[in-house]
Amino acid sequence: MSHLDLLTVARGDVLNWALLLFIAGVVLRLFEIFGLGRKNDLARPRAASPGSGSRSIATRSFPPEGMLKRDPVTYIGGYVFHLGLLVTIFFFAPHIEFFRSMTSLVWPGLPTALIDASVVAAMVALGVLLAHRLNNPVKRMLSGAGDYLAWAATLLPLLTGYLAYHHLLLEYTLMLALHLFSIALLLVLLPFTKLFHAFSLFISRWYNGDIAGKKGVAA
Repeated sequence: MSHLDLLTVARGDVLNWALLLFIAGVVLRLFEIFGLGRKNDLARPRAASPGSGSRSIATRSFPPEGMLKRDPVTYIGGYVFHLGLLVTIFFFAPHIEFFRSMTSLVWPGLPTALIDASVVAAMVALGVLLAHRLNNPVKRMLSGAGDYLAWAATLLPLLTGYLAYHHLLLEYTLMLALHLFSIALLLVLLPFTKLFHAFSLFISRWYNGDIAGKKGVAA
């Protein structure tokens, strides 16, 4: 199979099936979460705290007091990675064109130099976070195969996309095909691994904040 044939397969059946599994997996997981329901709370709320769920989302998006000083690598590295990934996914012109083809929505992109810097920053942050995890006895003990799989599945699209754009390491068509395969892998894994926190993060924060508010300890 030639590199062009491989690219055709990657951007055709492979990506289409990956998107289908991704959507089905996300819907299934969200159905499981919301289908669990909530037991009737027979206790009288200790305080009226409207909006406690929303406040919890806002306050827990920043490090608790003193934690940034205690563990700067985790917090700074995490923010740099997530911001770099967000910018790369949603503001790179070819990605915007892909979303337009899927949804008819379009928005302005960012300069290529800024996207390039975002990709590099995200990859460096991932490397630093992995090294920190491996060198921290507690985090290393708590980490399992799923954590390292999620790390690799997140890095590969960034790395292969960067190499493809800059025509590095392998022939462009082959590297672009590998980039699309890595995206397909990420899409398939996301609903069924810890990567699903991309969807459940704010749901869980709202839920915990709402419960805390009813107990009189709202954020």
